[in-house]
Amino acid sequence: MPGGRLTRKDRQQIALGLADGLAYAEIARGLGRPTSTVTREVMRNGGPLAYRADLAHRATEQRAHRRRPAPSREPALRPRGGDIEAVRAYEELFTTVMMQSGMPRMMARVMVALLMTDAGSLTASELAQRLQVSPATISKSIAFLESQALVRRERDERRRERYVVDDDLWYQSMIASVHSLVQQVEVARQGVDVLGPGTPAAVRLENVARFLDFVAESLARAAEQAREVLSTEAAGTDMDDDDTASEPGHGK
Repeated sequence: MPGGRLTRKDRQQIALGLADGLAYAEIARGLGRPTSTVTREVMRNGGPLAYRADLAHRATEQRAHRRRPAPSREPALRPRGGDIEAVRAYEELFTTVMMQSGMPRMMARVMVALLMTDAGSLTASELAQRLQVSPATISKSIAFLESQALVRRERDERRRERYVVDDDLWYQSMIASVHSLVQQVEVARQGVDVLGPGTPAAVRLENVARFLDFVAESLARAAEQAREVLSTEAAGTDMDDDDTASEPGHGK
């Protein structure tokens, strides 16, 4: 019934709607459900291209069977915003996009959880509580994200280890990508010498090296420019705030 759990028939209708290319909102209207319900259902079960009604229904039943009462979450861990269902649906969507870029599901969930906190940081126990997974799973995911320069560790005032995402990490991640590309360029050019200059394979490797070299140089330059421009804008905003505070009628 509308407002209750999705039935097998509901899921079959969702699958038919996806096959017909209907938007989530249109499918939801046909079911008498919120759009966020359909969005979350699809993203939780493989996305619009891989959604299968029977598999989704079976997976939901299995999750319900092994679900245990969740511990109360700290206020800071609850999604903010006017519509908690919309926030959760967005979190599923964001995770799916991360996965489509090549990131494993658990690592994508941890990354999205960190990005969606106001502080941009969580402890291992907070992440485990938020995502309902084991600390070992969190540790493995953090190790992967650290290897990609997407997360860094720091200690808070209580000496707890926190995992942090901030603006500078995106720069560091881009630079790490540049280093990886440079290594590929070097290896490709070594292959030219090994295979013999002028051979078809050597020519191919040289073209690969030239392409990646150009991309690496462009990416490094763009990362440096973005960092410089954005840091200048941030500094300008801080100055404007200080000027406003010092105007008559502002502050003491």
